[in-house]
Formats: sequence, structure tokens, C-alpha cells
Amino acid sequence: MKYSDRYSYAKEQYSRFGVDVDKAIQTLKGISVSLHCWQGDDVRGFDTDPNKPLTGGIQTTGNYPGRASNPDELMQDLDEVLKLIPGKPKMNLHASYAIFEDGSWADRDKLEPRHFKKWVDFCKERKLGCDFNPTFFSHDKCDPLTLASPNEDTRRFWIDHGKACIRISSYLADELGEKCVMNIWTGDGLKDVPGDRIGPRVRYKESIDEILSEEYDFKKVKPCIESKVFGIGVEAYTVGSAEFALSYAAFNKDKCIPLMDNGHYHPTEVVSDKIPALLAFFDEIALHVTRPIRWDSDHVVLFDDETREIAREIVRCGLERVNIALDYFDASINRISAWVTGYRNVQKALLFALLQPEAELKRLQDEQNFTKLMALQEQLKVLPFGDVWNEYLRVCEKPADDEWFTEVERYEREVLSKRG
Repeated sequence: MKYSDRYSYAKEQYSRFGVDVDKAIQTLKGISVSLHCWQGDDVRGFDTDPNKPLTGGIQTTGNYPGRASNPDELMQDLDEVLKLIPGKPKMNLHASYAIFEDGSWADRDKLEPRHFKKWVDFCKERKLGCDFNPTFFSHDKCDPLTLASPNEDTRRFWIDHGKACIRISSYLADELGEKCVMNIWTGDGLKDVPGDRIGPRVRYKESIDEILSEEYDFKKVKPCIESKVFGIGVEAYTVGSAEFALSYAAFNKDKCIPLMDNGHYHPTEVVSDKIPALLAFFDEIALHVTRPIRWDSDHVVLFDDETREIAREIVRCGLERVNIALDYFDASINRISAWVTGYRNVQKALLFALLQPEAELKRLQDEQNFTKLMALQEQLKVLPFGDVWNEYLRVCEKPADDEWFTEVERYEREVLSKRG
């Protein structure tokens, strides 16, 4: 069967269920998904010694050749990724990726918008928006706590860092003409049983209060509060737990929104179910999409059940209400392939969701016709989705699934293998 015939057949099959395939493709082209810069250099950044160990609950495993070691290499790798992914990507930066030129180095509490001008130029040339993250880890001022530290000097340093990041996020939003989602996450916690659980949380709350006292336009800058269950070195107690983060966001709706990372929960919890729960109370939320294996291990996103369910809830609840970003890093495989695989899988999941006859599924549920609901959901799984995905790639002028890896191999052979 010719390609055009396959797509026509797929459209016909979906139309039987009232699904407009062409509309789904056009909708997906406009959905922003943030591409995380830190996959390319194993979360090393440019503001401290790149060979220092990662700290603050951050860890990456593997030593695959070709890691980016400077801004030019990282941007070169990102350009390679942008050639291979469809849709509407944004950049997502950590503060540790500041670029210092002409002796302009500054510590994190003194960072300025000018330290991100090269990133703004990069985004403008490629018509990208940009999200941002303060970097509360892998720094000498982690004692090991940051915003929750009992040491006033430590806490002041990190509060000033957070306020500087608000100003940088405003700069990114103004320069690039898109809202900037600025995520506050720290690895603050304790390795073993604490003697005081509430003290660090009160200090954490007060520190975030002070960071968000910095002036910003909430329509342009969207500060987020991200939670976590535990991390390396903080197995017994995490200050910014789910209860803390959601409570803070709920009591400060005019200043921030909640962010859920689908690796930051207990193994039997699923973020897909939490999305509609939060959107019953919040106008807007943010997501970090990753793939946990037993804990927050940040594996490359696959086209798996939970990724599809997350995408379905995003579509059902309102695409404009959810800010989507990737967050994983794998140093055991080709980093370009990791980026492309995860990004394309999130796009696949969103397309799969857009091709569901949600009105009919809702009707069957409301009528309590659960037998037919189950039968229809199973039937939808085997419709010719792959042919619609191939058409989406064609419309976006991106290589098909059986073509892009050849380009990754060429790039590894000609570029990555020659790095020190």
C-alpha cells in the first residue's frame, strides 16, 4: 500500500469514531514542550569546575563519549537535536548554564541577565521560547541545605540566587516574547532520621516567600514549586515534600503554580491521575516528564502507558493549562539519541491523546456503560496510529522513525567521537 493510501485509510478508520485526524496534527504542531539543556553535558553546567561531583540529590551514571564541555559544543548538539524533533520546542535552562565572557564570571547570587544573552541570541535565531531553573545544587554553598539551612549566610546566598533568577526569567520572557516557567526545586533534606522536621520547612517557606517578593509580571513569569519524595543523600527526610509544595502553591496562587515531576512520587503513584486533581483547583500547572524506575532515576521517556495517560489528561483538561517540559539525563547512551527519543515519544503520546474520541468516552462513563467503555478503549489501541504519526513527521518536515538514527550515527562519527 502506498504511503498516501495508508494515511487515507488511517483517517477513515479514526473518522468512524468522530476523530478529525488533520485537526489533531495541526493542534500538535502548536503545543510547546521544553527541551532540557542538561541532557547534553550530564548536568555539569558552566559556572563551576565541570569535573566536580554532582551534589544535592543529583546523580548521573555512565561515561558515554562526546559529552559537551562548553557552551559552543552544547549549542551545536542542541542544533542537531532540533533538526530531528517535530513540533514546537522551547529551551529549558538551569542557572548553572550561565555563559561568562570577557571575565564576567559571577557567583550564583550575583547572576545577571547579561550572563544569558548568548542563550537569548541562540533562541531568537531559532524562534524558541525559554524556561528557567535556579540551580540549588553542586555548589560549595550547599551546607548541604540551601533555602532550608539554619545558617543565615547560607540561606541569604540562596535567597539572593532565587531573586536573581526571577530577574533573569523576566529578561527571557521579555526578549523572547513567550512566558518563562521558572521552577524552584532544591534537594534540601537529611540522610537519616531528623530531630526537627518543622524547622527546616518553616525556613524553606520563608525563603521562598522572600524570593517571590522580587517584582515580576505573573503573566510572563510563572514561578513553580516542585516537590520530591527523596534523593541521594536525603533518603530519610525531604523538606520540599509533595504536601509542602502543593500547600505552598495553593496558598500563593497569585504568585506561583505547582510543578509535578512524574519521577518524584512513590512507585505506586501516577501523575496522570494527579493532573485533573490539581486542575480542579489551579488554573495552570507545570510538568516535568521523565521515566522513573523504582525511584527518581530520570530515564529517557518512552512511549509507555503512563506517558500516554499523562498526555491524555493534558488534552482532556486543557492544553493551555499545562506547561510541559522534559527532565532526564542519561550518560550511558548517546546523548543526542536520548534527547530525540524522549522528545519524540512525548510528541507521540500527545498525538495519541488528540486522536481519542474523548466526548464519546466521557458519555459512556457518565451513562455508566462501563462494559462498552472498556471495549472501546481496547479497540482504540490498535487503530493505525503509526500512519498518522508518519504524516505528522512529514508535515513537520522531520525524518521518519526509521531514518533519524542514521543521522545520529553520522553526528557521533563526525563530531562526538572527536571530542576529548
